[in-house]
Amino acid sequence: MDKQIETLQQQLQKQEKLASLGMLSAGIAHEIQNPLNFVINFSKMSDKLLGDLTEIVEDNEDKLSDDDREEMEDIVADLKENLSKIVEHGERAISIIRGILLVSRGKENEFLPTDVCKLVKEYVWLSYHAMRANQKNFNISIHENYEEGLPQIMAIPQDLSRAVLNVMNNACYAVWHKSVDNPDYTPEVTITVKTADGNILIVIADNGEGMTDEVKQRLFENFYTTKPIGQGTGLGMSITRDIVENKHGGKLSFESTLGEGTSFTFAIPMKKV
Repeated sequence: MDKQIETLQQQLQKQEKLASLGMLSAGIAHEIQNPLNFVINFSKMSDKLLGDLTEIVEDNEDKLSDDDREEMEDIVADLKENLSKIVEHGERAISIIRGILLVSRGKENEFLPTDVCKLVKEYVWLSYHAMRANQKNFNISIHENYEEGLPQIMAIPQDLSRAVLNVMNNACYAVWHKSVDNPDYTPEVTITVKTADGNILIVIADNGEGMTDEVKQRLFENFYTTKPIGQGTGLGMSITRDIVENKHGGKLSFESTLGEGTSFTFAIPMKKV
């Protein structure tokens, strides 16, 4: 009994730390968003000025040698491409930050119009980069299959993103752990979002370690984890099932073969906007 109380206290302390980290992340995200907006806006302004400069050069091209004109055209083309990439990646960073702020500020159980493909993509890659930050030389092949033309649905984005993150984190951990002693192994995670029978299906499949029969049976138990002390709370999958099944009225299922991999499927009813 004392051991159970001690374990519970440790888990509650971890949850409190995570809550504080969430508040800190929201603050950091808000502060980063402002300079990013400046980067994007000044890139767009610079692109416009470059267009004006190009017009001036074209009006005076008879004063330039062929070599100078060709070199200038190459430089302008490179600058335009560079500015375009700055805007593209800046806007992607803004999109990620907005997602973080939505998760931290969203009202509990608030259903909002949600682009599921966009949400899944953002949190799959957040999980991947978080794993890379924590494990040296970690790398995997991520295969993405998103059905085109999917409508927005009513969902709780702050919760659904958390569920995707939980499962993707586990997939990354499974393929990383398998790769430690298998130099010839190629870690892979496949992400699929599609419609079927009035549901949007989110499938996250890995070719990692797979699960033993015991893990399959105890997967959704609170505080059950196969990760080393300090690396897992044992709450992720029970929270994920609650998000999918109780909050969204969907179904969470999985298939796993020991040594071959695991696949999780979220079936979320399509409550259209």
